Amino acid sequence: MEENLVDHDDFVARRCIMVNGPVIVGASPSGLALMAAYLRDQGVPFLVLERADCIASLWQKRTYDRLKAFCPLPKLPFPEYPTQRQFIHYLESYAKHFEINPKFNSCVQSARYDETIGFWRVNTVSTTGSTRSEVECVCRWLIAATGENAECVGARYRWLVRVRR
Repeated sequence: MEENLVDHDDFVARRCIMVNGPVIVGASPSGLALMAAYLRDQGVPFLVLERADCIASLWQKRTYDRLKAFCPLPKLPFPEYPTQRQFIHYLESYAKHFEINPKFNSCVQSARYDETIGFWRVNTVSTTGSTRSEVECVCRWLIAATGENAECVGARYRWLVRVRR
């Protein structure tokens, strides 16, 4: 009897894409500013990976409605003392104006620099409805723009030695 080698319920679509520019992790205000003000202007292609389903998820889902913003982004006029809702609208308009289209619901699982080829290998898991896919992005540069209040995820290095006192 032939053994079933693939569990179709756990089957994951896998692919690898080459990004001819940086992969930016996070669609936070700092990531948007970097993309629009520097990369887009210089004609540098980039890929934005965002774990949440929206731009600036911290502002949209974790701040209270009376919060005021004081961080204008370059190249687009900023409203004076905007409310939370106005700031979110500003960020969404900013992304639309500069044609920034993050790949939402893409969670970075790991990132490692491959010294043999001189590129980063960024492994992601994307979820759309009940569909789950794994993608490996290969890029020369990796930029973390997850925001100052995002979950802390520390890098692990094989050569790091823990000192005991």
